[in-house]
Amino acid sequence: MKKILCALALAAAAGMLFAGGASEGGAAKQIELVYSMTAVPTDAHAGAMRVFKEIVEKVSGGNIKVLTYDSASLFKQEQEVSAVKSGQADISAVAAPWLTDGSPWISMFTAGYIFKSYDHMTAVLNGDIGKQVFERVAKEQGLRPLGAEYLGTRQLNLVNDKPIKTPADLQGVNLRMPNSDSWLFLGRALGANPTPISFSELYMALQTKTVDGQDNPLPSTKNAKFYEVTKSITITNHVVDSVWPAINEAKWQSLTAQQKEWVMEGIRAGIKYCDETNLKAEAELVQFFKDSGLKVYEADLNAFSAHVLDQYLKSDYAKTWDLDLFNRVQAAGK
Repeated sequence: MKKILCALALAAAAGMLFAGGASEGGAAKQIELVYSMTAVPTDAHAGAMRVFKEIVEKVSGGNIKVLTYDSASLFKQEQEVSAVKSGQADISAVAAPWLTDGSPWISMFTAGYIFKSYDHMTAVLNGDIGKQVFERVAKEQGLRPLGAEYLGTRQLNLVNDKPIKTPADLQGVNLRMPNSDSWLFLGRALGANPTPISFSELYMALQTKTVDGQDNPLPSTKNAKFYEVTKSITITNHVVDSVWPAINEAKWQSLTAQQKEWVMEGIRAGIKYCDETNLKAEAELVQFFKDSGLKVYEADLNAFSAHVLDQYLKSDYAKTWDLDLFNRVQAAGK
C-alpha cells in the first residue's frame, strides 16, 4: 500500500512539474485579450488593432483570442486608461498626455519638437529608449506600452499665402489652438498669438478671418475642408503624434514567454500598418493641396525646434522632466 501511495505521489509531483513547465514555456491554456479603443473603424490605428488580432490569432494557432472594440463601444476615451489599469480591458491605444497624471515626467513627450520627424519618433519610441520609457511606465502605473504607432504630424495652415521660415515669421499671427493651457503654450512657443477656437467653429473662423490660421495633421485639414478657406501650408512638423498600444501589466506578466512574443509580433505588424497608412496619406495630401491651389512651404525646422524647446525648458512644464532622458531623445534626432 505504501508503495502504491508513493507511486501516486511521485506521479502527482511529476504532473505538477509538467504543468509548471508548460506555463513557463510555450504551450499554455487559451487566453482572451480584450482590446478597446475610441477610434472609429476608418482610423489607421483602428486598422492596426484589426491587424493585431489577425496576426496574434494566426501565429498563436488559436492559443490567444483577441476581442476588438472600436468607436468607444466599451469605454469612453477618458475611461480607457483606468479600464486597462484595473483589468476591465486588457489593451487600449493610449497617448502620452493620458499618462502624465501617473507619470508627470511623460509630459516631455507632449512638447513641441520633442521629435523632429517621423523617423526620429519611431527610432526613439520603438527602440531602446522606448523600452526603458515603457518599462518605467509599467512600474509606475500598472499598464505597459508595447510600442508606438504614428498618428500624423501637425503643420501650419494659413489664410494668406505666407511662407513661414522661422518663429519670427509668426509674430502677430492669430493662430487657432485648442482651448487648453498646454496647447495655448505651444502656440506662444511657436511665436504666434494663440487664439482658442472650438474645432467645430474653426471653418467659419478661417473663412471670416477671425483667425489667421490653424494647425492640424494634413488629413484633418483635408477632412474638415480647411483648404477651401486658406491659401498656404507650411511644413513645420511641430508635433509628431503617436499612440501607444498598452496592456494591463498583471495580464502581461501572466503570459508565457511564447505568448508575449506572439503579442509582440502582432504589435509590430500593427505599427507597420498604421505607420505606412498615415505616411502614405500625408505624402499624397501634399500634392492634393498643391492641386487645390494652396502653396506649400518648408520651414527651417532647426530654427523652430531650438526656439520652441527653449521655451519649454524655461517653463514649469520642464520641472517634472527627466533631463537626462530628454537629452538622449534629442541626441537621437541629430
